Amino acid sequence: MFGFDAIELARIQFAFTVSFHIIFPAFSIGLASYLAVLNGLHLRTGRDVYLRLFNYWKTIFAVAFGMGVVSGIVMSYQFGTNWSVFSDKAGPVIGPLMGYEVLSAFFLEAGFLGVMLFGREKVGPKLHFFATLMVAIGTLGSAFWILSVNSWMQTPQGHEINDVGQFVPVNWWAIVFNPSFPYRLVHMVLAAYLTTALVVGSVGAWHLLRDRANRGARVMFSMAMAMLIVVAPLQIVAGDFHGLNTLKYQPAKVAAMEGHFDPHPEGRAPLILFGLPDAQSETVRYAVQIPYLSSLILTHDLSSPLPGLTDFPREERPPVAIVFWSFRVMVALGFAMLGLGLWAAVLRWRGAMYDRPWLHRASVAMGPAGFVAVLAGWITTEVGRQPWTVYGFLSTNDSVAPVQAAAVASSLVAFVVVYFLLFGAGTIYILRLMGKRPDEGTPIEVLGPTRAAGITPAPAVDDTFIPAE
Repeated sequence: MFGFDAIELARIQFAFTVSFHIIFPAFSIGLASYLAVLNGLHLRTGRDVYLRLFNYWKTIFAVAFGMGVVSGIVMSYQFGTNWSVFSDKAGPVIGPLMGYEVLSAFFLEAGFLGVMLFGREKVGPKLHFFATLMVAIGTLGSAFWILSVNSWMQTPQGHEINDVGQFVPVNWWAIVFNPSFPYRLVHMVLAAYLTTALVVGSVGAWHLLRDRANRGARVMFSMAMAMLIVVAPLQIVAGDFHGLNTLKYQPAKVAAMEGHFDPHPEGRAPLILFGLPDAQSETVRYAVQIPYLSSLILTHDLSSPLPGLTDFPREERPPVAIVFWSFRVMVALGFAMLGLGLWAAVLRWRGAMYDRPWLHRASVAMGPAGFVAVLAGWITTEVGRQPWTVYGFLSTNDSVAPVQAAAVASSLVAFVVVYFLLFGAGTIYILRLMGKRPDEGTPIEVLGPTRAAGITPAPAVDDTFIPAE
């Protein structure tokens, strides 16, 4: 297929399926927490707008959660088909961790999801809030275990290798809390919150462009912009700590991210803003750079030495161009998120946040930015780890199953067709749900008769209901 061999096709297939999959958890992790906040605010204040927004977003969450589950199951099967050698060798470590994710986090989500979606009138507001909180905690728990698996593959420790080449756990604490795990977990959870804030903010802005007086749109836009101005700076700080950790344990990845082919033993490495990395000539052509700034950012010291890609054998270098550009896409979008949050904060302070159409248009345009940034970050992380699946121990070439290229190509074509049909339809449905006004519908809850009308025992109209504007 287009001249690719079996291992290249297997890598393309896994990249395709994981890229589809990561979009939905990145959204559902943040959205579950947002639903818990909305539910809690309604429980505390009694304001119907919070419950209306909860009902508005819970349907969207249910669809996204379902698509995330389906795409995750499909992705997991590839460990036993295209990557059976990797599963055999790393299975004693990653198998239990993924099992813990199912037994704890996923079962917690699944156990309370039905109550959250359909059980408010059955269990009451307080238990309904508890169920929503459990779903939110479950999504964070899933992120905990999956990030632990991925981080162990990036910075493996706590294991021994037996006589048949399998990774055998000897210290589960060291395996779970490996050196890069805390940084990756924080970075990913904050990315999920940013992704959700941008989506919620874009939906709110979309409806504000049509009706500035829409209560639901105002509340969701205000909450999203507040989340953005808080989380975006935290993400930049977390990214800085993550970079320091990566420099310590995966220096070749950092050299590829920065485009540094030559080492800088005396520090003062330039920050290459743009350019065309050329792995063959080991240079970045047409480089636009700022002197010394890379050393200052990466080590916080102008004189600290930095490695270059020429410090490593060619066969142990990651693909430079992909890592170089995906990293820049992620960073650029991160600062764009910060800029949008600052813009909204200034207008909030001036009392004009709901009256500036250009802010709302920018928010709509930035709606997909969180997904793009998450994908760019995962490309940087996973491609930058190459040529290893378990960094420094097991190469990608030694992890692939003995399958024919034609078999992998056939399944890849099937995945592409089915994914675009199935998830394309699901995405269109979600967009249609987002296009509905957040205050549409009937009264949010009927608690029974409020008063008798004459001698007729029928309930009168609930005075608390405010019809759609």
